[in-house]
Amino acid sequence: MKQRIEPLRQSSTLVKHVLLGLITFLGLFCLYFGSFLIPISPPLHRDVLFDQDGVDPFFGSTLVNEDDSIDKLPVQDFDSLLPKSIPIPVRWPASRDEVWKANIPHTHLAQEKSDQHWMVVNGEKINFPGGGTHFHDGADKYIIALARMLKFPGEILSNGGNIRTVLDVGCGVASFGAYLLSHDIIAMSLAPNDVHENQIQFALERGIPSTLGVLGTKRLPYPSRSFELAHCSRCRIDWLQRDGILLLELDRLLRPGGYFVYSSPEAYAQDPENRKIWNSMYSLLRRMCWRVVSKKDQTVIWAKPLSNSCYLKRESGSRPPLCSSDDNPDESWNISMKTCITPFSPKMHKEKASGLLPWPQRLTASPSRLEDIGVSSEEFQADTSTWRFRVIEYWNLMKPILQKNTLRNVMDMNSNLGGFAAALNDKDVWVMNVTPIRFASELKIIYDRGLIGTVHDW
Repeated sequence: MKQRIEPLRQSSTLVKHVLLGLITFLGLFCLYFGSFLIPISPPLHRDVLFDQDGVDPFFGSTLVNEDDSIDKLPVQDFDSLLPKSIPIPVRWPASRDEVWKANIPHTHLAQEKSDQHWMVVNGEKINFPGGGTHFHDGADKYIIALARMLKFPGEILSNGGNIRTVLDVGCGVASFGAYLLSHDIIAMSLAPNDVHENQIQFALERGIPSTLGVLGTKRLPYPSRSFELAHCSRCRIDWLQRDGILLLELDRLLRPGGYFVYSSPEAYAQDPENRKIWNSMYSLLRRMCWRVVSKKDQTVIWAKPLSNSCYLKRESGSRPPLCSSDDNPDESWNISMKTCITPFSPKMHKEKASGLLPWPQRLTASPSRLEDIGVSSEEFQADTSTWRFRVIEYWNLMKPILQKNTLRNVMDMNSNLGGFAAALNDKDVWVMNVTPIRFASELKIIYDRGLIGTVHDW
């Protein structure tokens, strides 16, 4: 029996040695020939790593020691494979008015909109004079003109902090939103990826709150009663299509008494076609209980009602109808628009207002809609305090290595109640608060705080 087992053991040992040798051979083979396939990193250039002053833009210091300078590294001829150097973005607030052309090498808009002063190519940079299709002389003057039309004190559009969040539909390169920031107003600047492509890319490069979006068939990803003002300056939207469904979407999004600023030929042109459009639009908005509060030159400003009183006085069978009681106006993710008017809640109808404090008090005050999501005022204030402490700690950690105005566009990918963005309010940044769809009901609290955000399915 032992004589039979012994040859088997010898055979097994031989197989192990053969396999071990084969594995070793394959390893050496891959190591040798694989070295020819691995790309060698090209040398880094100073104009890529460093700002004009030779300092790293984020850490505020050089990334290598004096003895290990880049000039002393072995140089290999890979320059032909490198893309052209990408400049460090212009920092805010200078970026509002100029960006590097190399970062967004799309200049067709400058040619197409040259007479409207959207943007001008100036050597290696693109300048933004602040013009728009209906405000050629600049968004700053246009904003003052709107405040004058509304007879706001001091010709200031924020109206003592009562106008804080704005929806700019068809925003172009977002110059309207850019100049609103100095008025303590933050706009969600919205534009589609249409023939004027790269609009939002320009806006974000400038450091202006903006996002891709389109008024189509689905609700915009914002809860009801999110904005004090909606703006359309020659936004090329057919507001009368499908029984006025797009105007009804604006109605869903506006707060009680919210304004719709409409600058377009239909508001002033006297030719038969534009008169017909204006009359149809006027009739529809009157049936929606909106009223004209001011009309001058190329602009008309409508106001949404403060309560349900007007809706209740309409004749039976009036169109558009009121939405049914089982419709949730705050649901916005992948929800089709509806051709109905969103009535106010009984509480809001009674108060005839949104119940929000002026900005900036509303940032930290407990919104009344906390009840809708089952959060107490105490829990809200505790969350606000927690994030204030956390951001102070974050900033203290980053301060030694962070240069001034390095940060501008910030995204909170799970924004909860907006405490992180609220704690950053004294910094020169803006935050896109993103609420995952399973917590979408929290987004209304973010807007009630005077912040902006969106719903997304991560």
